[in-house]
Amino acid sequence: MLLPVAAVIAGLLLLIWSADRFVEGASATAQHFAVPPLLVGMVIVGFGTSAPELVVSVIAATQGNPALALGNAWGSNIVNMGLILGVTALIAPIQVRSVVLRKELPLLMAVTALSALLAWDLTLSRANALVLLAAFAALMVWSIRKARTHGDDALAQETASELKAGALPLPRALLWLVLGLVVLVASSRLLVWGAVEIAQNLGISDLVIGLTVVAIGTSLPELASCVAAARKGEDDIALGNVLGSGLFNTLAVVGLAGTIAPMDVESAALTRDLPVMAGLTVLLWKMGRGWRRPGRINRWEAGGLLGVYGAYTLWLLWTMGPR
Repeated sequence: MLLPVAAVIAGLLLLIWSADRFVEGASATAQHFAVPPLLVGMVIVGFGTSAPELVVSVIAATQGNPALALGNAWGSNIVNMGLILGVTALIAPIQVRSVVLRKELPLLMAVTALSALLAWDLTLSRANALVLLAAFAALMVWSIRKARTHGDDALAQETASELKAGALPLPRALLWLVLGLVVLVASSRLLVWGAVEIAQNLGISDLVIGLTVVAIGTSLPELASCVAAARKGEDDIALGNVLGSGLFNTLAVVGLAGTIAPMDVESAALTRDLPVMAGLTVLLWKMGRGWRRPGRINRWEAGGLLGVYGAYTLWLLWTMGPR
């Protein structure tokens, strides 16, 4: 049991380091090739912080543990919206200035509803997974068009400022990009092996391990980037990380895992985890849209997000049991 625990800890530490290097290298490389800042913020940073979830889930699916992949994707969304955004807004309230991000909020709700519809029969077939990937492709097209037509968006301005401050020469950017990806894959394999071994030793389902240890671990890069962005006053980057990650996890991560290994969906995932993910998405949409003022997540609302995540975690632990 000690070896799997050590593997999980080592895998998480390497995962955090490699994900940071990968996103930094990818963003700097994109800047050298004159990619619009809004596209960097929406796609490379927003989706790139979900690279750990993608690699972990793909490896889990190829090794015959698709439930771990689903738990990782949906669990990461819950962690991002409840824990990470709650902690970030508690440190520094988040002002939602970006028009593009306000449009991404209802998109995230629609994507969550699509996931519920496809998994309603407790299976995620290869055809269903391909539907998710097709929706992700459409999202990418939409993102590119928005990047071309909303160059003065608040998210674009914040991303451009951040890229300028952390500019890297092209050779170093490429080094971080390649090295980050290699270590990301290796650390993900280590993490998946340790997590599966722990689940088998404790008699816990792969879904629960994915929702807890793996989801929190793969979401740590988002926590670091969100807190750093909020402390610099880059509120839209912080929110963009969470929204981009949520869209990427729900569509690309689950879609790829389901294409590799069609899966049975545990009933608990639909009656416990999906409603919490959907509820947090609706709350986030309402906060981002604003109640009687422009969209802003204040400290009271941050406390509410943390409260929801805490209650969900207790619920998860209460219902956790042998397979």
